[in-house]
Amino acid sequence: MGGRRTCAAVLGFLLLLSGFIVFQSCRRRKETVTLSVWHVYGGQTDSPLSPLIEEFNATEGKKRGIHIRVVAVSNTNTIHEEILSAIRQEPGAPSAPDLFVSYPKTVLALPDPSVLVDYRDYFSEEELKRYIPEFIEEGTVDGRFVVFPVAKSTEILFVNKTAFDAFSKESGVTLEDLSSWEGIFRLSKLYHEWSDQRTPEKEGDGKCFFTHDYLFNYLQVGAESLGAQFFEGDGIRFDENFRRVWDAYADAAIRGGIWLREGYATEPLRTGDVIVSVASSASVLYYKDEVTYEDNTSEPVEIISRPCPVFSDGEKLVMQRGAGFCTFRSTKEREKAAAHFLRWLTDPERNVRFVTSVGYMPVTKEAFDKELSAAVEKLSSPKYRSLYEALLETQRDYRFYTAPKLSSYLELEMNTEKYMRSELSRAEEQYRMKKEEAEDPEALIGELAEEAADRFRKHVQ
Repeated sequence: MGGRRTCAAVLGFLLLLSGFIVFQSCRRRKETVTLSVWHVYGGQTDSPLSPLIEEFNATEGKKRGIHIRVVAVSNTNTIHEEILSAIRQEPGAPSAPDLFVSYPKTVLALPDPSVLVDYRDYFSEEELKRYIPEFIEEGTVDGRFVVFPVAKSTEILFVNKTAFDAFSKESGVTLEDLSSWEGIFRLSKLYHEWSDQRTPEKEGDGKCFFTHDYLFNYLQVGAESLGAQFFEGDGIRFDENFRRVWDAYADAAIRGGIWLREGYATEPLRTGDVIVSVASSASVLYYKDEVTYEDNTSEPVEIISRPCPVFSDGEKLVMQRGAGFCTFRSTKEREKAAAHFLRWLTDPERNVRFVTSVGYMPVTKEAFDKELSAAVEKLSSPKYRSLYEALLETQRDYRFYTAPKLSSYLELEMNTEKYMRSELSRAEEQYRMKKEEAEDPEALIGELAEEAADRFRKHVQ
């Protein structure tokens, strides 16, 4: 009898324990928060962010009941359009994700930006002090911190050192000449003449020396670095400082030393049409260790990086680039889970591991001061090592520029890129046609630069 009671008690206990385990398992499954993500880092199958997300899901996420699910990997322009389409509930629009990568321009375009989480609700001021202040500032729109930095880029000078060395050997120029805009433009004119003289049998075939990927950034950072205000209201301030920055660029462009065609700066550097460019640091992903020329011949080259040029009497100021993560408001539990993932991803050691795989900069002071230098020494690629040495120098010596959050900013940027290229191209063509007959070629260049500036102003005002 006692044996039966004991067996029954044991059986009851086992059933109770089994039920408790099942209940806890169901509870854990029920409480797991799955967050959908749209991002821009790599491709859908080979993104360098994927291993980190898998690591999070298997460790910290599993412990805290958070699962990150990547729904789309695209580019910021596509995500911008898709987010607006989802918010407006347009026919065929995708469901909005929990987290998405964005620039502030997307936030400004939202009908109601309050649909986004203010990260100050989940990060203390003490925590935020660990991040680079300018990165926090850029992600703050109308007083709300809504774009969280996880990887930032800036503008870097890329040099085909193999071609530059050949030019240097015969002309006496040095890499230090590339530290200022005055040096860049002087070498642009010199290189165009030098390359023309190398083929005396072909008249007028001088090559371009330099290209800039972001003319709008060149203008505004250049003016601001000289202590001027580039913007006035919702437009551009056309004053003497604007003209100084414009004229310096126009002079070299009209003489044929600057590449003015549309497209990314990576392309003419890869084809040998230029040998120096300013582009996003993330452009390193697209540079190869060889140049393929127009006649399909190719040769190995060494690509090196240097900090972005500045005007000799201006501040060391450089554009910060790179989007961040926005989170749509939902429940406190889901918002807290998103913040925890971003906190985990920007841990200094982990963040450096991520950014050095994609050509970006880390986002915290500790990552720059302690982790990045050690990581650079371990990089096997000379090209990447050169890039991160330039980024470390940039972080040490420059101030990051934060563009204003103007509703007109995107339109101004697009119009500047389009019309600055077209008007300077027109001026370059007129100079080629008129320079032989001109009594004063220098005066002609000044006139053409001024006319181009006037036409440009009418386009963008």
